[in-house]
Amino acid sequence: MELKVLWLFDNLMDLYGDRGNIQVLKERCARRGIECTVDTYRLGDDKKCSDYDIVFMGGGADHEQNLLYEDLLGLKDDIAYSFEKGTQYLLICGGYQLFGQYYLDQDGIRLDGLGLYDYYTEATTDRNNRCIGNIAVEVTIDGETFKAVGFENHGGQTRNVDTPLGRTLSGHGNTADSGYEGFVTDNVIGTYMHGPLLPKNPRIADILIKRALRRKYGTDELAPLDDTLENKARNVMLKRLGVQPEG
Repeated sequence: MELKVLWLFDNLMDLYGDRGNIQVLKERCARRGIECTVDTYRLGDDKKCSDYDIVFMGGGADHEQNLLYEDLLGLKDDIAYSFEKGTQYLLICGGYQLFGQYYLDQDGIRLDGLGLYDYYTEATTDRNNRCIGNIAVEVTIDGETFKAVGFENHGGQTRNVDTPLGRTLSGHGNTADSGYEGFVTDNVIGTYMHGPLLPKNPRIADILIKRALRRKYGTDELAPLDDTLENKARNVMLKRLGVQPEG
């Protein structure tokens, strides 16, 4: 079996170790005998998201988002088509924001997003409302509920999220006080959790792999891996945040 992964704007959207998400996908596939090939998409490239099983886009600052968003808008039709084909997306921070209606930065400059979902993001000018620090979230994906941890650092406040990824247990999430974090559909996992996300939460990595395998091969059977070390590390962070660890 083989999975093809496309990393959008790898040279621009790679804050706080986001590239670790790609490394984890490759490693967890390799341990199971699944070939995982990774391509990158940069400004002006001629590649289609619909040719891939998983598409990843990390986070970046306002400057980087300004550089790439017109190029990203040019991919809109193909991304919409890839949804129909069942391509899976992992979107972190700025990547998550730009799949919504728009992003309004702190200078009042509006960047139109892909408009594929109803949520929108507006940057706060109040330093007290900046969402920064370690975060714990009770995540629910594909009928599974578990605790995830990460690191958030965003002034953007994302509102009108119909299907959040989970309930915030510690930290902020989509806004300074919403009580919910991220966004999830059958095709997309969007989140503000850097850190990076997947090394700290291998269960989410396996859900992405399962989704992609199910779409491509009609099976989502995965051989179990020993995640003892990862689970211990996550529980240390949960304790530090005053959240009950998982068994």
